[in-house]
Amino acid sequence: MTGSRRALYVETRIEAPLDEVWRLTQTPQLHSRWDLRFSRIAPEPTPPGAVGAADRPTRFRYERRIPFHTIHGTGVSLGERDGQNGSRTSALVFSTTDPLSPLASGRGYWRYIPNADGSTLFITGYDYEPFFGRVGQLLDRLVTRRLVWWMTAWSFDRLRIWAETGTPPESWPLASVLAVWRPGRPRARRCQARPPRSARSHDPMANAPDSLAGLTES
Repeated sequence: MTGSRRALYVETRIEAPLDEVWRLTQTPQLHSRWDLRFSRIAPEPTPPGAVGAADRPTRFRYERRIPFHTIHGTGVSLGERDGQNGSRTSALVFSTTDPLSPLASGRGYWRYIPNADGSTLFITGYDYEPFFGRVGQLLDRLVTRRLVWWMTAWSFDRLRIWAETGTPPESWPLASVLAVWRPGRPRARRCQARPPRSARSHDPMANAPDSLAGLTES
């Protein structure tokens, strides 16, 4: 895994209850509607007779459609609801063997923090390995990592609008980035790109749940 000094961090404040933000982000069919990084997310069936399935890692397959091609990958996620002061976390690992994907594998987390006024602080930190060896690493430093951060932050703001106003994310296709006459459109710049200065560490992965360390696809 790449050094966490290069890990990505996105934070946004959503004027909606934590339960609603959890529903929109933890339901695969809803997640893929607002998150630009995925076109489809399909959980794998739970084995018959599985006990405690709600507390077990969930395996899934994902797709990302690009012009003339669809990238396929797999992953494992685990949501946890018993954080301090009502907070929750979700850990995830993913990978693909498709060389047309700029991201070969990665891991990250979502953190949900309820505020006293009923709003929710929604945070992600994640890191990944690019394809194509040294060439891929160079492209990642110059272009890819900035683009992936933008896609994540723009998607977070599209989620915020959905949770706060009920406006479906389909109302804001990617082309709406150019709709400068619509001030309410999703904008990545509304999100925070670094942990707050008050945090003990500026490492985006410092607040990852302990479950992330042991989460694997094997």
